[in-house]
Amino acid sequence: MFQKKEYIYSETMGVCRVDDVTNLAPKKGNAVAYYVLRSVYQKEKVAYIPVDHHSVELRELIAPEQAKAFMEEWNSMDEQDRENEQNMLQKGEAEFVLKQEELNASKKNERKKKGNTETVAT
Repeated sequence: MFQKKEYIYSETMGVCRVDDVTNLAPKKGNAVAYYVLRSVYQKEKVAYIPVDHHSVELRELIAPEQAKAFMEEWNSMDEQDRENEQNMLQKGEAEFVLKQEELNASKKNERKKKGNTETVAT
């Protein structure tokens, strides 16, 4: 089960953030748990996907190594393959993962510099 505020990949929306996991109840029947997904690239796009028994592929984001490999593959694709919707969604995922990796490395370097400054100052 995915958690609130987690970034995941949806085959229909690309990279999404799990805004919430909520229970929705039909007029008659038991409540059903749903993911409330918001597209990273199209903020107005929201989807409600059942937690169990959904037909849409939902998965964790790819690893940075996979993202790099996909971007290399993307660069060698012909124009028709690049226009394929699934390839475009995967490109968005690869770019997101690589940007997150870059941000994490930058934060790590800042903490490291800050730690060195504190050590020198004491």
